[in-house]
Amino acid sequence: MKHISDFLVIGSGIAGLSYALKVAGHGKVALVTKRDMTTTATALAQGGIAAVASPADSFEEHIHDTMVAGAWLSDQEIVRLVVTEGPAAIRELIETGVRFSLNEDGGYALTREGGHSHRRIYHAKDETGKEIERALVEAARSHPNITVYEHHVAVDLITEAKLSRRRVSPNRCLGAYILDVGSGEVETFGAKITVLATGGAGKVYLYTCNPDVATGDGIAMAYRAGATIANMEFMQFHPTTLYHPHAKSFLISEAVRGEGAILRRRDGTAFMEEYHPLRDLAPRDIVARAIDNEMKVHGDDCMFLDITHKDPAFVKDRFPYIYETCLGYGIDMTTTPIPVVPAAHYLCGGVRVDSWGETDIANLFAVGETACTGLHGANRLASNSLLEGAVFGARAAQRSLERFKEDQPPFPVITPWDTCSARNSDEEVVVAHNWDEIRRCMWNYVGIVRSTKRLVRALRRIQMIQEEIADYYWDFYITSDLVELRNIATVAELIIRCALKRQESRGLHYTIDYPDTDDVHWKKDTIVRKTF
Repeated sequence: MKHISDFLVIGSGIAGLSYALKVAGHGKVALVTKRDMTTTATALAQGGIAAVASPADSFEEHIHDTMVAGAWLSDQEIVRLVVTEGPAAIRELIETGVRFSLNEDGGYALTREGGHSHRRIYHAKDETGKEIERALVEAARSHPNITVYEHHVAVDLITEAKLSRRRVSPNRCLGAYILDVGSGEVETFGAKITVLATGGAGKVYLYTCNPDVATGDGIAMAYRAGATIANMEFMQFHPTTLYHPHAKSFLISEAVRGEGAILRRRDGTAFMEEYHPLRDLAPRDIVARAIDNEMKVHGDDCMFLDITHKDPAFVKDRFPYIYETCLGYGIDMTTTPIPVVPAAHYLCGGVRVDSWGETDIANLFAVGETACTGLHGANRLASNSLLEGAVFGARAAQRSLERFKEDQPPFPVITPWDTCSARNSDEEVVVAHNWDEIRRCMWNYVGIVRSTKRLVRALRRIQMIQEEIADYYWDFYITSDLVELRNIATVAELIIRCALKRQESRGLHYTIDYPDTDDVHWKKDTIVRKTF
């Protein structure tokens, strides 16, 4: 089946929905999402969205905080752009219907998180992302020009080079092949403009607080199509996820530390002052490495996040979702410190884009966690990600409308998906085994602390798995599991290759072979491109 639209948006988080709502007044939008619309990383975001909002704060201080957190690898022009456009993005979210928490005076109840010098975080208690997602989804569902395709998985981008089977310059994106999970058919979605908003890639690691959909699909597809990929070594490990045998890596928001929680060893000793002057409000990479080191030094399975010194009524009111979830596992956070461990959380690298979200493939944009805009550098500052999604969703929409109005070559005939001699698989165990092996390999060899020897070993193993996947991929009808397996293998390779290139330690990338930061040689992005 063929679907033709003006704009194809793959993903339904804050970036994709912000984009779709901006362009929908100018043409038909097909919005494709892997599960239902609300199964996104945006919906799981607890902390909030950062923007300067008080006279005591300033753009310059938000910019400085972002640059410090990003280990001075962030693009300062991009940082300034996002920070200064932040207040307007917040206003638009409010106009769309987002209900941020208010204080007793009726103003917005701003909070503070690690790495921020001021209270500048808008939040909706501890379910900020869920509230943002609710408002944007309602707006998208009610828009007559947006058609939503839930339970549809993007397989590959359609480009002129792919159709002609030769190098084309400039190459142009024409849409994507999409698997309808319900029917099992791969359908053709043609579009003048395609936007990748597929989120991050936390599922490439064994332990992650990402949703199951975070398999790096947009990054993998863009790489296969020839787009430039950057800074994949910078995977952020959230320092505090709930450690419990029955909890599926439930995230304990940075805002808990922002409101005064203290990290302690099992014996109650606070330890963050040994690692950073900001102690428990240090940037996430510092905190994650500190917890990882404390666990190894003391032989413990976890550390403990203690907010029991705060008024119980305040804790329950400020963090109702976290409180109720922990209580469901037998942990009353008002009386008992929360056991926590790091887990893969946010990818600072991705598809390299310019200040408008445009990739180096014509008519292909990338926004949100899928993109590497230059904002985050070597480490994301807390609550800057939702901000980036909103700002770049709007900017990509603005540039897309300009491209949409330009004269372009005629749209070629798009050939349907070729199943060749594929057949139904009787070896699903291969997919499950390789999926598990990739994630364990990445956790053990490409985790919080790395070494060249472990990275080389990991790359060798991932490449062997990729050969198995390639044979399997073309022999059998594809499924969503197989598509995701192929993508996490690709993303794993890209992370390792970028990590091997960066011969220093900076931000989220820490290697024992190059423990120092080297501004002379490595104050730049790591770049990978597919060779054809």
